[in-house]
Amino acid sequence: MKNIKDYDLNELKEELININEKPYRAEQIFKWLYQEKVKSFDEMTNLSKELREKLKQNYTICNFKILKKQESKDGTIKYLFDLLDGNAIETVLMSYHHGYSICVSSQIGCKMGCKFCASTGIAFARNLTSGEIVEQILAVEQDTNLRVSNVVYMGIGEPLNNYENVVNSIRIINNPKGLNIGARHISVSTSGLVPNIYKLAEENIQCTLSISLHATNNKKRSSMMPVNNMYPIEELIKACKEYIAKTNRRISFEYALAKDNNDNLEDAKELVKLLNGMLCHVNLIPINKIENGKFNKSSNENIIKFRDYLNEHGIVATIRRELGSDIDAACGQLRRKNL
Repeated sequence: MKNIKDYDLNELKEELININEKPYRAEQIFKWLYQEKVKSFDEMTNLSKELREKLKQNYTICNFKILKKQESKDGTIKYLFDLLDGNAIETVLMSYHHGYSICVSSQIGCKMGCKFCASTGIAFARNLTSGEIVEQILAVEQDTNLRVSNVVYMGIGEPLNNYENVVNSIRIINNPKGLNIGARHISVSTSGLVPNIYKLAEENIQCTLSISLHATNNKKRSSMMPVNNMYPIEELIKACKEYIAKTNRRISFEYALAKDNNDNLEDAKELVKLLNGMLCHVNLIPINKIENGKFNKSSNENIIKFRDYLNEHGIVATIRRELGSDIDAACGQLRRKNL
């Protein structure tokens, strides 16, 4: 049976027409699912009993089960969710001064093979559906009784490798009758799938695009990120410039600093040249050590020097606050650990 959370509002209206129901009922169902956060059709009390029975016969409501929950000393919470089919994913809730941010997964496993990411160690099983992506937010909000204000697609998987489901989930999250989270509070990360960057630019979704860059030349980037062999830096930067021109949105470039690899002053100079004149921001990430990983975290001194050089030469750069590393919930550490 189909998961009713897999449909955006317009698709749900079409579904209801197909079962001979009035399309306006879709807005009522959306309110129950995303504002009231009910877990069963029986709780949708302003729908007729006949309609509720019809919904039960045609659809399910995906409700994740929490397999494991870990809380960091800094307040970050990592969840291991049961997807109800034998698979599991990790989701992370982070507290900031501006509110609560959630890092959602988009795939079970990942095909990209980035050398600094623990998700590389998970064999790819399948894409998450739109409803499974949205359910991560609902399940966390229900468990904590907190309101999530920001969503980052930076968990397990490559979001743009699950393009249709990710875009559809954004429409559900962003819809005022859905979770009503503003598009400017939604960030989608990619390792650099160039064709889908062009596609995203055409979607008219005002979300933030985050590019996992991590190096300034093809040799170094390919050694860290195999995707660069297919879409080298020149093609990636061209696509980014097109995205900025089309959307007038600033791109965030993620740059994980690895000791004696990409963290010296020459790398900083190359990065300034590469990004010169672009509407962008550089998010410097102290790389996190992972099991069997060959990269080590750069020194605090080098990270600060790198940031200061970029800022002094016209590139806005900040250092990402490290959250949840004590529970393997920091950037690059998610890997769906077994219980």
